[in-house]
Amino acid sequence: MPQMEFTPTLGWPVGGVLAVLMILAAVACVFVYVRTKQAERDGHGAASDQTLWGCVRRTLICLMIAMMTLTPSVQQPTRTRAVNATDVVVATDVTGSMAVKDARYGTQDSVRRIDAAHAAIDDLTGLYPDASFSALRFGASASVDVPLTPDTQAVRDWAAHLEPEATALSAGSSLDAPIDQLLVHLKSIRTRRAHDTIVLYIITDGEQTSPKARRSFSSLRQYIDAAFVVGVGSSQGGKIPEITSQPKDPTDSQDGSGKGNESEHWVNDPTTGQPGISVMDKKSLESIADELSGKTVFTGPDSRLDKGDAVRRSRQWHINDTYKRHERLNPIVWPMAIVTAVLLCFELGAWIATSRRLI
Repeated sequence: MPQMEFTPTLGWPVGGVLAVLMILAAVACVFVYVRTKQAERDGHGAASDQTLWGCVRRTLICLMIAMMTLTPSVQQPTRTRAVNATDVVVATDVTGSMAVKDARYGTQDSVRRIDAAHAAIDDLTGLYPDASFSALRFGASASVDVPLTPDTQAVRDWAAHLEPEATALSAGSSLDAPIDQLLVHLKSIRTRRAHDTIVLYIITDGEQTSPKARRSFSSLRQYIDAAFVVGVGSSQGGKIPEITSQPKDPTDSQDGSGKGNESEHWVNDPTTGQPGISVMDKKSLESIADELSGKTVFTGPDSRLDKGDAVRRSRQWHINDTYKRHERLNPIVWPMAIVTAVLLCFELGAWIATSRRLI
């Protein structure tokens, strides 16, 4: 059975006073009728035209108004549906070391680290089918290449054409290069979409060759709900090919693949004069993940973003519907309003009839 309670529209102080006044008026109607009829029987008063029906009618009008003032309501259960939208921001390393061919992504075949990043981003768009995506690259500098969009194909196309920057542009890898750009970008998303879930993916080999100390990524935590640091490469490492230029279009390269002009020469270690070996720095990647209060995912022959632990971790951030039960108070005033209107019509009719008899 629905539970009924009084919830005065005007509040208890005003509603309570009005209800008491109307109840007193109802009592007064009965009292006056009884006194009048008693006086008539005793012969102390003039005959009155007030009838029992008239007394009952006016009493009921006062009581109906008192009830409407107190606004009786019943509790009704309701269910609300909430949709949690997800925004995925992908920041990808494009420094020269991403051209090293020592990465494995779901197979035993060695591929360039940047190619493993391509595959990882492609899998990400499948992990979050209803999300919005934004893409950022970082190397010597950082830039937002794809603003937030639900167009997953735009992100895939961007990733397919992503290439390591020319060796001449590099002045030493600095992992904190994307921090400033990410701060501005993530703050903008959080301001515009305050209730969205923001998930950050950073794809890099974790190599830091700049002599400057790396800044902490912890300043980004205030704008994100989850973070994943994806490591590409291997602990054995590989030689870094020299990249003489960066084609603006895939057809600009000789083989049409869109890859930069990678020569047969290697980037030398300035301390030894021999080709330098670049390795994936797991400790650095774990440190960044810790600063973001996030998780690390290391790609390899048996590890990719659309399988295993990466999938389990990402599922909690999918768009999902949640239903909550609430109790809503539903005012029941209209039956009393109808009764009051009918009684007032009878009262008006009685007044007109009485007025005609007195003319």
